[in-house]
Amino acid sequence: MTLVEAAALADELAQSGSERELATLRQQWDEEVESSARSADYRERAVAYRAIGQFRFRRKLELLRRGLEDDSPAVRGSALVSVQQLSKDSPGLVNSMRPLLHTMASTDANQAVRRLAIVCLRNGSPQRETIVLLTGLAEDDDEEPELRKAARTVAAELRKRAGPKG
Repeated sequence: MTLVEAAALADELAQSGSERELATLRQQWDEEVESSARSADYRERAVAYRAIGQFRFRRKLELLRRGLEDDSPAVRGSALVSVQQLSKDSPGLVNSMRPLLHTMASTDANQAVRRLAIVCLRNGSPQRETIVLLTGLAEDDDEEPELRKAARTVAAELRKRAGPKG
């Protein structure tokens, strides 16, 4: 079984609530994920960072942060997919990485990475600075239409969750 296959199985186990089987699989693949995340090949790193979310590896957050700072847009994107996946039920992860996500959303050289960072911000607490940043991106005519749309949508969702003061 490859890391890609094991990660897909881990995701299925997590979705079905099979915690014991997921824990066993996590233990079997822990070192492989770590090793692949340090690979010289960006494709292996991308698979590893995506697997962190699929395995629900909540204790690999520092490793995940390194993925967000990787030179490869594919790796940064995979790490963002994991951030999004791990933060669905709890805003803590996004809140702890908010400054980095703000930087990625506003200045990353890759448009897909910027959009993924915006999507991740959706799972954080509705903080004013995030709403202001996203509103600014949404209203900036120099930004790509897809990025503006994503920023507008997430800003609106955060404003709604913030209530009348947001």
